[in-house]
Amino acid sequence: MAASDEYEKDLDRVLEKLPKIKTGGDRFVVPKPNTMIEGKTTLVDNFAAIADYINREPEHLMKFLLREMATAGKIDGTRAVFQGKFSEEVLASQVGNYVNEYVLCSECDRPDTHLTKSGRVLMLKCDACGAHRPLKKYQPKKVKPVSELEQGAVYDLRVEAVGNKGDGIARKSKYTIFIPQTKKGDEVRARIKNISGTIAFAEIVEEE
Repeated sequence: MAASDEYEKDLDRVLEKLPKIKTGGDRFVVPKPNTMIEGKTTLVDNFAAIADYINREPEHLMKFLLREMATAGKIDGTRAVFQGKFSEEVLASQVGNYVNEYVLCSECDRPDTHLTKSGRVLMLKCDACGAHRPLKKYQPKKVKPVSELEQGAVYDLRVEAVGNKGDGIARKSKYTIFIPQTKKGDEVRARIKNISGTIAFAEIVEEE
């Protein structure tokens, strides 16, 4: 057998063992989140489809979104529920940030990647070009201890009672917070206007 024939056979065997590329020449376009506002929550009814398209665990994507948007939420079947009102543009932007960090290869810009661990380091490995890179460890945003109330800051509060003058009363740590135009049971987002000792006065922040 000629040396060239042997080389061709060896090359064929190597190519057969290479990872299969899912996307081929298809354009990689992440589906836009189908959002719907229900009361004080935002629903994304195609959340599972988005996670499936980018080939990532829904829980990993959800954890990233909750951190970046500084909110709470849960996965409910094939959809996601977020506390607060978020536009389609905001959610699409955050999903895009996730894709850039945890999906796209930094060398060939293809989405044919998977997450793996090397020791304690999370890595992004590309099945298309073989490149790999460590992923940044998420650094949570610094927040003030709950025992501190800051003038001008905005907090989510629950009105627990109503004062003699009709103002709602909420409590956060050691502080009693008076919020006009609220009633018992209201859950509001309010900005702290003044603080005097452990008494504070706030105003409702209008949601767009």
